[in-house]
Amino acid sequence: FRRLHQAALTDLKQVLGTSHDVLVFCSSGTGAMEAAVSNLFSRGEKVIACSAGKFGERWVEIARAFGLETIVLKADYGRAVPVEQVEQALAANPDVRGVFVQASETSTGVAHDVRGMAAAVARTEAIFVVDAITGLGTMPLDIDGWGLDVVVGGSQKAFMIPPGLAFLAVSPKAWRRAETADLPHYYFDLRKEKKSADKGESSWTPSTALLLALSAALGYIKQIGMDKLIENAQLLARATREAVRELGLELFAVDTPAASVTAVKAPAGWDSGLIVKEFRNRFGAIIANGQGVMKGKIFRIAHLGYFDFADVFAIIAGLEVILNGNGFPVRYGSGVAAAQRVYAEAAFPKEAALA
Repeated sequence: FRRLHQAALTDLKQVLGTSHDVLVFCSSGTGAMEAAVSNLFSRGEKVIACSAGKFGERWVEIARAFGLETIVLKADYGRAVPVEQVEQALAANPDVRGVFVQASETSTGVAHDVRGMAAAVARTEAIFVVDAITGLGTMPLDIDGWGLDVVVGGSQKAFMIPPGLAFLAVSPKAWRRAETADLPHYYFDLRKEKKSADKGESSWTPSTALLLALSAALGYIKQIGMDKLIENAQLLARATREAVRELGLELFAVDTPAASVTAVKAPAGWDSGLIVKEFRNRFGAIIANGQGVMKGKIFRIAHLGYFDFADVFAIIAGLEVILNGNGFPVRYGSGVAAAQRVYAEAAFPKEAALA
């Protein structure tokens, strides 16, 4: 087990491209989010939480649950919190101790400017905590170079294995904060877990099966390269966006779309649950409805991890059938052709240029 555990942590650091300590817990990604709050802050400290969807709202809820004074920078669903707003909040509140954000807000299909925010936070004493559960493997995240103090990930997204493992990359700046933090924690004890990890052990009963799966997934990612995994997700997302526009549908996140998922508005007068149900019943395919107040208004198509263009072609073809069959006329093959063009431009750039 020690060899497996140490190898997984070493490979995880390599794949994430960081020299920072990386710790793994048996939990959902929310457990690692909670760990970042409970280990690195003290009651009553002031923090900023960027909220652009359900998962940004989760940062707010966790911070407030632990008694932190939380300044909420809220963006309308479908939009990102701008860097300028973070800069202004930091300038107006020089005593802020931390800034929380989602790299990729999958509830709305929005991506944040993590690099720009990191630069703003680096000029202060605050630490920058990034929920990258769906950002890792779908967008560039230079943890050391950009100054990301805590980066949270999960096993079930771009790492392509079942849920149940959460991990954090923790910077030296964040570790210094842990020395004086006074919030309570027990299971999610970062310093305790680091001592165990340094010996190749886990502080608590580990999930050996999930660690074996993670080891295999990391081997695959190392083989193809993290940059290629990101490039693939971004190409799939771009192809999907082009396809749904061609079909006359409207993207939900227009200005800063994420590559982890594409969020699409249902046709006027439709409940997006119909599209989700049709995919499941007719094709055995799973896409996601909206969350919270967006349920019934948008549907979401994933691109992260072990997805490829064959999946996009099939999903768009199925979407054309579903739209036509339920009274929203589209030309068969038009959306698929748009996705094919994106693929062809990437796979055969010389031929695409001649065309």
